[in-house]
Formats: sequence, structure tokens, C-alpha cells
Amino acid sequence: MAAQGQPAGFAEELIQGVIRDLTLIDEVIGKYAKNWAFGRIARVDLAILRIAIFELMRRTDIPPVVSINEAVDIAKEFSTEESKRFVNGILDSYKEELGRDPRKAEGG
Repeated sequence: MAAQGQPAGFAEELIQGVIRDLTLIDEVIGKYAKNWAFGRIARVDLAILRIAIFELMRRTDIPPVVSINEAVDIAKEFSTEESKRFVNGILDSYKEELGRDPRKAEGG
């Protein structure tokens, strides 16, 4: 595995973490994707949400608002106008469940 400080190492950590925690991550998405059948969520949006939720759950060294802003920016770039609102809504709702300051990083 590449060093965590390197982009490849960070990407690998995200991918492996999402795979490892997929059931838990998908439960979070299902909880907050009100009125959306899981199968109707666009694949790009689902990938964005899975990575961002993993970061929110496991990477306390990244402030939650940073993870959310990055996810929304990716949705703006690679998905639809509605997607950025959808992604933001789910992540913002989940952020409230975390019980930590959304603007601060904690120990890494």
C-alpha cells in the first residue's frame, strides 16, 4: 500500500474502506435518501455518496464540511444539477448524526 500522504495511498484507503464498510455506508444512504428507491440513485451519485460517507465516518482528521464540499463539487462536475442538491442533502443530514464540530478536524 502506498504511503497515506500520497494521493494514490489516500485513494486506495478510500476504495478499500468503502468496500469494507459498504453495508454500513449503504444503510446510511438508505436512511437519508427519503422517497428514493436505492436502485434509482444514479451510479455516479452513489459512488460520490459512498466515498464521502466513508470519509465522514472514518476520517476524523478531515473536517466534515470539507468532505461534503468536495462531494458536492464532484457532483456538480460529473452529474446533474439536481445531483448536487441530492448529495448535499444526504451528507448534510448525516453530518448532524456525527456529533462533532463540522468545521474542525480531530485526531487522525
